[in-house]
Amino acid sequence: MRVTFCCTDTQAEPWLAGLLAALPEATVSAWMPGDPPADYAVVWAPPQRFIDEQPHLRALFNLGAGVDALLRLRLPPGLRIVRLDDAGMAVQMAEYVCHAVIRYFREFDVYEALQRERRWAARKPRRRADFTVGLLGLGVLGTRVAQALLAFEFPVIGYSRTPKTLPGVVNYHGSDGLSQLLGCSRVLVNLLPLTPQTRGVLNRDTLGRLPAGAYLINVARGAHLIEEDLLALLDSGHLAGATLDVFATEPLPAQHPFWLHPRITLTPHTAARTLRDESIAQIASKIRAIERGEPVRGMVDPLRGY
Repeated sequence: MRVTFCCTDTQAEPWLAGLLAALPEATVSAWMPGDPPADYAVVWAPPQRFIDEQPHLRALFNLGAGVDALLRLRLPPGLRIVRLDDAGMAVQMAEYVCHAVIRYFREFDVYEALQRERRWAARKPRRRADFTVGLLGLGVLGTRVAQALLAFEFPVIGYSRTPKTLPGVVNYHGSDGLSQLLGCSRVLVNLLPLTPQTRGVLNRDTLGRLPAGAYLINVARGAHLIEEDLLALLDSGHLAGATLDVFATEPLPAQHPFWLHPRITLTPHTAARTLRDESIAQIASKIRAIERGEPVRGMVDPLRGY
């Protein structure tokens, strides 16, 4: 069995050592142009040449939950694409979103501004029942985020393409469901996969349907958001704030208006990092399952885009 590793901007050696330890029966190497065909590939943002030189892969493992960049390549028909369906990312995402929601609910962002002004002023407590959190996307990550928010007793509602049942979560689906969720969400959290249908979904129309004084948390993809529309809604006062982890251009350009906007908090695409040991264990387990002819979780449907 031959496993090849092709991951942009990733130090290969620790991954190769971990994969070899988990799959001692395999030959594991970092891809170089002209290498012989492999049986399995572990990739992140591979070039088209890699895909062209590996026409006989049994499966392609994507190091991350999002596969939008991979699906933009010309892929062989029938190639099995497998994404990481957790590997330690879900709990990180839950931490990030809960931190952002609680920061807004308890008005810690306001206290940060008051500290800079050296002002001592306690705020009136907000009612938790008035702070409904709407989740766009109820997959593996969205489900874990919902569970974490429920532990803090926030009202949680969620939107999914098809109906889903999650204890404690009101589910909306379909085009009418999206409009209903937006109208009820004091905080909107975007966890959607990036597909042609969801590109630009966070725009003046959709964000404008949020209640006045609502907040946006985007931890999915930068291309979901029309950035100038967000700026206009923040400047008009319709939105009270935004926490952004992903951007249309990354790294975010130094002159981008997001950097200094008083109502925007940003982080450098770090809400849920890929954890090496957990990812290697999951990939090795799935390779062995495929070798035994068994189904594996995380199989991507190219037509849906996730």
